[in-house]
Amino acid sequence: MKLSHSEQLSYSTIRIECQYADGSSGTGTGYFFLLKEDEKTNTHIPVVITNKHVIKNSKQIRFLFTKANNSNEPLDQDHFDIFFDSSTFPIFNHPEDDVDLCAIPIQPFIEEAHKRDEKLFYIPINKSILPTKEQIKDFSAMEDIIMIGYPNGIWDSKNNKPIFRKGVTATHPNFDYNGKKEFLIDAACFPGSSGSPVFIFNEGGYMDKNGNLNMGKSRIILLGTLYAGPQQTTTGEIKVINVPTSQKAISVSSIPINLGLIIKSERILELEKLI
Repeated sequence: MKLSHSEQLSYSTIRIECQYADGSSGTGTGYFFLLKEDEKTNTHIPVVITNKHVIKNSKQIRFLFTKANNSNEPLDQDHFDIFFDSSTFPIFNHPEDDVDLCAIPIQPFIEEAHKRDEKLFYIPINKSILPTKEQIKDFSAMEDIIMIGYPNGIWDSKNNKPIFRKGVTATHPNFDYNGKKEFLIDAACFPGSSGSPVFIFNEGGYMDKNGNLNMGKSRIILLGTLYAGPQQTTTGEIKVINVPTSQKAISVSSIPINLGLIIKSERILELEKLI
């Protein structure tokens, strides 16, 4: 079974459903990533990357995996439920308070599925699609991007599939926006989109910053993770607010302005030091 690049990316995310201590519920986005890859021993640690604020104060988290058949092909309409308590499960939070990233190991879930004679299908992201120094030099101020996730909790529940959104970089991805390893995108960022991966995605060709057309070449580069967005208050003040997990969490006194703050993907590798 051959999957296109975009089809592969549709298996790279997972919907995160949370029940919070105050009785409320919300949804967010996570994506599969391989940490601690060792080519010599052919080992790695599979995790789900998301925002700290998505799972903060949650009592129970639900992951819904797609099952695989014996040929390791996806069974899109056959799913595997996992529920776990975030207060007792090992979750690795980025050590810096203002870096809204965490990693949730999924090996226990893989083993649990194995015990039940089930296989899980997902396509993880790894370091190979993080931007290289050469690629970074070639970035332009405005690059086409896609964001994959579950805006307003919307998803294809029948086939366990996320929603693709398109946009552009609103600030140059090479620069650290306001001195932090972040940049802005121009895209609609709704509740449930927190933790969404943001990619440069050019399938079949792209134009570089010098105007050269690269026909037949594709680019899939993980630029980072959505976590927040500027919003305008009724007084006209601009505030940066974490993208909420619930529509109820949006204050009527602030209005999203369709910009998203992205934590640069290089910060994911800082989580390896914790494991």
